[in-house]
Amino acid sequence: MVLKAIKFRPYFYAAILLLLSTSAMATEGGGTGSYPDGLDNFLSGVLPPSGIHSLFYGGNIHYNKLKGNNGEQIPVPGFKVNVNVLAPRLVWVTDQKIFGGQLAYHTIVPLLDVNTEAAGKHNNSKGIGDITFGPALGYHSTPDSGYVIGLDINAPTGNYNRNDPSSLGKNHWTVQPVWAFSYFPAYGANVDLKVMHDFNFRNQDTKTTSGQALHADYALGWGFGNGLVVGVGGYVFQQITHDNGPNSAQGKASAFGIGPSVRYANNKGWLVAVKWQKDFAVNNRPAGSQVFLKAAIPF
Repeated sequence: MVLKAIKFRPYFYAAILLLLSTSAMATEGGGTGSYPDGLDNFLSGVLPPSGIHSLFYGGNIHYNKLKGNNGEQIPVPGFKVNVNVLAPRLVWVTDQKIFGGQLAYHTIVPLLDVNTEAAGKHNNSKGIGDITFGPALGYHSTPDSGYVIGLDINAPTGNYNRNDPSSLGKNHWTVQPVWAFSYFPAYGANVDLKVMHDFNFRNQDTKTTSGQALHADYALGWGFGNGLVVGVGGYVFQQITHDNGPNSAQGKASAFGIGPSVRYANNKGWLVAVKWQKDFAVNNRPAGSQVFLKAAIPF
C-alpha cells in the first residue's frame, strides 16, 4: 500500500521528527503523502480473475535529507528516517459487473518497523499501521491491456502519539480516488501508470488538515516473451492545495523518483516485481531512496 515551502520555527529539531514520523506520509508540517510513493509497479492496472487473491508488498523506505522551499537541504544533525514494511493485501474479485467493469474489493494491512533519529534522539515503533480498504472496477480493454478505477480509504488505525516521531499512524482519514492503466504484451514495450488524488481529513490532535495531493506511480519496460519485463519505475508527487491549521507547512511539497524495475509473471498467477528508486527534485519533504517488492501468490 503509501506515506509534504517550509519556514522553520525555534522548536524545529523536536518538531521535525514528530512531523516525519513513520507514517512519513502526511503533508502536515512538511512530510510526504498518504501513500508510499512508488509502491506499485508493473501490472498495477490489471485485476486478477474472479476469486480471492493474496498479494504482499514489502520494502524499505530510507530518508537521510530534508529539503526546504526551493530544494535546499535543511541541516538537521543526524537526521534519518528508516521504515521497514510488510503489507499483506487481500483482493476479492467478484463476478458482478457495474458500468461494464468487474467489481472488486481489497484491503491492505501494513506491518511497520519505524526508526527515527535527529539531534541525538532515537525513537522506534513496531506494529500495525494505517489500514487501507476500498472498492474497484476492473476493465479488460484488450488481451494486452486493462485499467482499474477505484476508491481507497486510509483509516487511522495505527498507534499515534504526537510526541513520538516513530508513531505508526497519521491520525487522520484519507480518501483517495485511483485510476490505473497497464499495457503488458508478452513481447515488446510495457507501460503502467497509476494516478491517485489524496483528500485528507483533519488530524484532531494537531487541529490541522494536510493539503490535497496529486501523485502517480509509473513503470516502463520491455517484455522478453517469457514473463520477464525489465525497465524503470518511479513516481511523481505534487501537493496541490495548502495545509490548513496551526501545524501547517507554509508551502507545497513536490518530488519525483526513478530507478530500475523488473518483474516476472507466469500463466499460473505468480508475480514478483522489484524496484529501487531514488528521490529527485524534492521540495518541502524528506529525500532518500526506497526499495519495494510486490508478490502475488495464487490460492
